[in-house]
Amino acid sequence: MARYFENAAGALVPDALSGFARAHADLVAYDAGDGFFTARHSSPARRAGLLSGGGSGHEPLHAGYVGAGMLDAACPGRVFASPHNRQIFRASRAVAGPEGVLHIVKNYTGDRINFGIAAERLAATGIGCARVLVDDDLASDSGRIAAGRRGTGATVLVEKVLGGAADTGMGLDELVELGTAVAGRCRTLAAASAAHTAPASGEPAFELPAGELEYGVGIHGERAGRTRAQGGVRALVEEMTGALLDALRPGPDAPVVALVNGLGAVTSLELYGIFGELGRILDGRRVRLARHLVGDYVTALDMRGFSLTLMVADHDTLSFYDAPVRTPALRW
Repeated sequence: MARYFENAAGALVPDALSGFARAHADLVAYDAGDGFFTARHSSPARRAGLLSGGGSGHEPLHAGYVGAGMLDAACPGRVFASPHNRQIFRASRAVAGPEGVLHIVKNYTGDRINFGIAAERLAATGIGCARVLVDDDLASDSGRIAAGRRGTGATVLVEKVLGGAADTGMGLDELVELGTAVAGRCRTLAAASAAHTAPASGEPAFELPAGELEYGVGIHGERAGRTRAQGGVRALVEEMTGALLDALRPGPDAPVVALVNGLGAVTSLELYGIFGELGRILDGRRVRLARHLVGDYVTALDMRGFSLTLMVADHDTLSFYDAPVRTPALRW
C-alpha cells in the first residue's frame, strides 16, 4: 500500500501549507487562522485585487502563483476540495483594491458555490467583486454534462495574463472582459496511464490495465470518456493536439501559447519529449508557437499523466503574458 509522507491522517495539507509559507516567506504571507496566502509585493497601480483558489493536491496551483505580477491572494482547500466561502471572503477583503476584487474560478460545482457565497457577502459590505470562470477541459465539453467544461491547466495562463493586465491599472470590468475572452480561447486535454494515490486509502483512485491510457482524464481523478492503447507518444500527442486545434480553430497568423503540464508523476524527460512532438505538429500545421511552459504547473497529486493546453493569443495577450512575474512557482 503506497502512503504519502505525512505525520498523521489529516495533517498533510496543514503541514504543507505551513512549510510553504516558511519556504517562501519573502514572497507570501500566510494567514493560518483563516487559511489563505497573500502577496507581500504587488503593483500600486492595481485597481482590483486578483484572487483564486481550489483544492490542495494541485500544487503549485494556486498558492504557487501568489506574488508580484500574478495573484494577490490564494485560498487552498483540503485535497481536491473547494476552499470555504469564509476563507475566500476574508482573503478578498484583505486584497481588495479601490475597485474591489476579481475571483478567478475553475468550473467545479463546489468552487462556484463557495466563491458565489463569498461574492454575495462582499457585496453586502460594499466591496466590488466579479468573477472570471475558467472552463477549458475539452474532454468534458458535452451536452450530457450539466456543469459544463471543467477548469484545468488554462487557469495558470489566465492568471498570468490577468496579472500582467492588472499591473497596468486596468479596471475590474476590463479585467473581467479580458479574462473571459482569454479563457474562451483556451482548451486542454489530459491523458494518464495510472491514477493518483488516494490519501485516505493509500490505493489508486482507479485501475487501468497495462498498456492502456485514460484519455480525457480530470485533475481530480475523474475517469475519462474512453480508454485507448498507450502506444507511442507521437500518435497520442497528434490526436490530442488535433482535437485542441479543431476546437480552437486559430487563424493562420494567430500565435498560440502552449502548456505541457505534468500531473504529478511524469518525468521531465517525458514532458520535454511530449513538447518536442507538440512543436513538430504545430509546425506541420503552420501554427505559430509563440510561448510555452513545460513542467508541473497543475498537478493531481501523483497521477501518472500529462495535459496539453493551447491558448490562442494576440498582441495584447502576449504583452500581458510577458510582463514581469515573481511568485514561488513562476518568475521572469
